[in-house]
Formats: sequence, C-alpha cells, structure tokens
Amino acid sequence: MDSTSSEVALADRLHEDYRRLSEEIGKVVIGQDEVVRLLITSLFCRGHSLLIGVPGLAKTLLIHTIASAVNLDFSRIQFTPDLMPSDILGAETIDKDRNFKFIKGPIFANIILADEINRTPPKTQAALLEAMQEYKVTVAGADYPLDKPFFVLATQNPIEQEGTYPLPEAQLDRFMFDIQLTYPSYESEVDIVKATTTDSDYEVQKVITGEQIVEYQHLVRRVPIADNVVEYAVGLVNKTRPHSAKASEVANNFLEWGAGPRASQYLVLAAKCNALLNQKYSPDIEDVQAVAKPILRHRIVRNFKAEAEGMTVDKIVEEML
Repeated sequence: MDSTSSEVALADRLHEDYRRLSEEIGKVVIGQDEVVRLLITSLFCRGHSLLIGVPGLAKTLLIHTIASAVNLDFSRIQFTPDLMPSDILGAETIDKDRNFKFIKGPIFANIILADEINRTPPKTQAALLEAMQEYKVTVAGADYPLDKPFFVLATQNPIEQEGTYPLPEAQLDRFMFDIQLTYPSYESEVDIVKATTTDSDYEVQKVITGEQIVEYQHLVRRVPIADNVVEYAVGLVNKTRPHSAKASEVANNFLEWGAGPRASQYLVLAAKCNALLNQKYSPDIEDVQAVAKPILRHRIVRNFKAEAEGMTVDKIVEEML
C-alpha cells in the first residue's frame, strides 16, 4: 500500500472512531453534540480546552465520560484558594533510607480535569499552565516528562465571581478552545431528566487507545491545506487587531486588543481536524469558519464602547466572518 492510500485509510479510521466516540459519549451526555465535537477536535489537535458554563450543565460528567471512552489515565483536580503548586505537580520527600524521592502529583495522567481553575491563586494556575505548555514538570531542578497524549480540560463557572482569580490573557491564550456550555433545549432537558431519574446505568465502552490518539494527532498535522485557506485564516486573525493595516471596521470600533499568531495556528490545525471529522481529506474556508468562535472568543479584548453597547465577543466574531 503506498503512503497516500495508507493516509486515506487512517483518515477514514479517524472519522469512524470519532463517530463511535460521539455515540458512546451521547449515551451519557445528552444534547451537547457541538461541545463534544470541539473537545474531540482539541484532543486530536494536541490542544487544551476551557469549558465555561453555569453549574449543573454536566461539564464534569462530560469530561469523565470522554475519559471513560478513551483508554487513558484520568485525574481530577478540584481547584481551591488554598491549593499549592506541589499539590498538583508532586513533591520530593525523604524515604526511610534518608534518600530524596519524588512523589508524583495528580498532573501525571493523560486527561486532567482542572475543575474551577479560576478558584485558585495565580501561582498554582501558573504551575498547571507551564506543564500544559512544556509537557514536563520541574521540581527541585529535575525534569519529569508527562505521558502523551496529555490533555487539560479546565472548567470555569461564569456567575460566582467573588473570591476568584481570573486567568490573564497570556494564560488564556494557551487554551486552544473557549467552549461555552449553554442551557439544553427543552427536548434535550426532557431526555436528560428521563435518563437520570431512573435506576439504569450506562456502561461507556472504550473506543480508542492513547497510541491511536497520538497517531491521529500526527495525521491531523499531515493533512494538506490550500494556500488560500491558510491565507483566509491568517487574514481573519489580522482583522481582529484594531488600528493595524488589515483591521476590520468592527475591530477598530469595539476591540482593545486582537488575537496573536497562536490563533492563526490553531485555526489551521482545527480546520484540518474538522475536515477529517466530516470525512473530507483537505479543509476549506467553511472548516475555518466552523472553529473560529471558540478559538477567537478568549483571545480578543473588547473596549468600553463594546461593553456599553452590548456587543458580545461572539457578535464581533460573527461580523468579521
């Protein structure tokens, strides 16, 4: 089999595994198809995601279910104001022979649920975010690599802001997607209530392994993409930068800051993955548009005029599209 046909076969397998993964997750988490698609996209793109939604929208259940459907180690860290970096990374202790020994923290897993990341001070947030970027932990001058795939899903509650530590823009930029969870539709909520108020329990089957995910991550990067699609993605990011050469009218009116080059990189990667999920072998402009909102919404900063006129970040992105 030549390399092209083997790549096509692998792309078909990715699409099939995505379908099975969505089905397994859908048994437990009802009516969040778009959120599931974005989470699987970030997993296959080697990215991390931030989930923002009010309590009770099954953020934690969703992440638990994804971890159950893929054959990976899972760790949950509940962020609190008194959490220290060593509580996440691990620490050196002295054993009975008076030798130093490193005890690994909960970050040494493949899927990390960082629950309510804005509840902990910046020092502890920074420890997690450094590991996300470097794929290693440094303690007492020694480096400890993290197992791959390594995937952080952080949650935030947007309503209770007292006693929270919002992530600065530079740290938000490390998340590939900002995924907003909204209330379920009336029909979905009826299904949720029916499913969760009986005595039956759904068994989530394991669909893919860590090795397959790493293979898919490499495949996504090898997907061919036309120059005009890359130029569209970069042009869209340039439009968000107020008072620059390619700034759009809406950016000049309503934005303080635009998105950086990482947004362009993620738009191209996510468009490649989105094409594969839809059983296409190369992305087009529609694939870039499909992932634009969750990639751009946490990377652009509105000005006072936008807030005063009720121009939401999503509205601004829509205008640019």
